[in-house]
Amino acid sequence: GLKQHNQQLPPSTVHLLRNAGDEVTITVQYLREAPSFLKLPLGSPGPSSDHSSGASSPLFDSGLHLNGNSTNTAPSSPSSPIANEPKYEKRWLDTLSVPLSMARISRYKAGTDKLRSNAFEVLALDGVSTGILQFYTAQESADWLRAISTNISDLTLQNMKMANKCCSPSDQVIHMGWVNERLEGTDSSQLYKFKFLALKGSSFYIFSTPPVSTLDWVRAEKIYNLCEVLFKIHKLWLADDCWLQANLYLGIHQDFDLEDQRPYCFSVMVGHGKSHYFNVELGSELAVWEKSFQRAIFLEVQRTGSKTYMCSWQGDTLCFTVDFALGFTCFDSKTKNVLWRFKFSQLKGSSDDGKTRVKLLFQNLDTKQIETKELEFQDLTAVLHCIHSFIAAKVASVDPVFIDSQSIARKYMYSN
Repeated sequence: GLKQHNQQLPPSTVHLLRNAGDEVTITVQYLREAPSFLKLPLGSPGPSSDHSSGASSPLFDSGLHLNGNSTNTAPSSPSSPIANEPKYEKRWLDTLSVPLSMARISRYKAGTDKLRSNAFEVLALDGVSTGILQFYTAQESADWLRAISTNISDLTLQNMKMANKCCSPSDQVIHMGWVNERLEGTDSSQLYKFKFLALKGSSFYIFSTPPVSTLDWVRAEKIYNLCEVLFKIHKLWLADDCWLQANLYLGIHQDFDLEDQRPYCFSVMVGHGKSHYFNVELGSELAVWEKSFQRAIFLEVQRTGSKTYMCSWQGDTLCFTVDFALGFTCFDSKTKNVLWRFKFSQLKGSSDDGKTRVKLLFQNLDTKQIETKELEFQDLTAVLHCIHSFIAAKVASVDPVFIDSQSIARKYMYSN
């Protein structure tokens, strides 16, 4: 007997096999699973023979949906042989819906620094993915990438506004969003992981997943004081003509020997000489992060007013204060006697040993001579970042245009 697993052979095939002789060669060809719109019930009508009617064949139109209920179709004559057969109606069918609120975009091949060609992936907050979305042209891919990114940004802004309604004026969310963080101690082929960053109140937060409730803010992986961090753009280039021209226009030194090849990279340097290295998908995102860090730091400096650190010099325990209005003050921790005080404008230079000791060079307003003050701090990096933050905020309060003129990312955005 001729049998086939789970399926009966067609009668014509059985007839051929029975009359083929003693030896039969059967060739089996694997066919990929047919799309759902091709899986039609037995007896369903084929493509319309009336080509003038404009009816589509289910083989070529994925928008066709089989409707087996004849009551939903146009009335037919009772004597018509097709009156009770299934009809086709054309309508859109959603196969996948990915919410864009708190969603993230990835243009890189998993585990590599290689950009996908005219393709990207969108992942929802709960991890549901669109899969790789492949486009015919680079322009089409860029248009969709920009449109989806803009949609995500708008929804993130709405989430920020909702969160800020529950926060005090001094604890507002300035900016938040997805980035890729380079992992420490890994080789160059497995170096990035999605992280969610937020600038809120006095702190810079790093999350593995976005905060969706007020309780989530205390569950961050890392929390840093904004006065003690330093934002730095690392590079802004791609290996194509427009980026090379932009580099020449901006005068950016291009180093192709750097250990990774991702564009739109920035780092946030924190205390004890440590730093976090991030990458974003679009140049516009880099510009927003740069502006947001500046704004968040300046607001925190103005809100705090001053920061005091314990330090020592030649066996004495001292206090070093950075004050937005007064500048630098050093006083004895026990007697509270002021040892020296200088304005921000009097600081002419500094040097440090990269560990604990720093030399601050101040110009005496009366003698015009340079005075050197040496101090030792437990966390020298945090103090240096704090000094930088206060001076930058002071400059911004006097000349806001100057700060904008120093933005590398925004220079690129405006020039293009």
